Amino acid sequence: MSSSLTGKLEGSVEVEASAETFHDLIGNRPHHIPNACAQKVHAYELHEGEFGKPGSIVVIRYSFDGKPKMAKHLMEVVDPKTSTIRYNMLEGDLLDEYKSFVLTYSATPKANGKGSIVKWVLEYEKLHESIPDPQPLLDLLLEICQDMGTHLTAQP
Repeated sequence: MSSSLTGKLEGSVEVEASAETFHDLIGNRPHHIPNACAQKVHAYELHEGEFGKPGSIVVIRYSFDGKPKMAKHLMEVVDPKTSTIRYNMLEGDLLDEYKSFVLTYSATPKANGKGSIVKWVLEYEKLHESIPDPQPLLDLLLEICQDMGTHLTAQP
């Protein structure tokens, strides 16, 4: 189904942390993410299942445009071999403007072996034509990843 209401955005950022270390934080210890970027992510809560396992439901409380926001996601895919997680939004502020919203994260080791490339893919369907593409959200996710990478490499 392709229309002007559906879209896909992709973005990536380099971080100094290894793909495995980065994936461990975002997949298995996401409740520690606020330690890296408390001004952007306030809480990452497990509502059902187990961190790092497909079928789990998580709630993220964050700030966007200076306002508190919430996103409740189903972790559809969690693949530690490829450092990939796919989230399908169940509830949250974004669903006020989007009929569906799926986020896929992956971390790939850099060719030189130092650090990784973190990539986000946002797939969405807008409720109507006047809804903007979620580029500011993608930018926020990439900023959070930079903060996480810095946090991970600063630890002893």
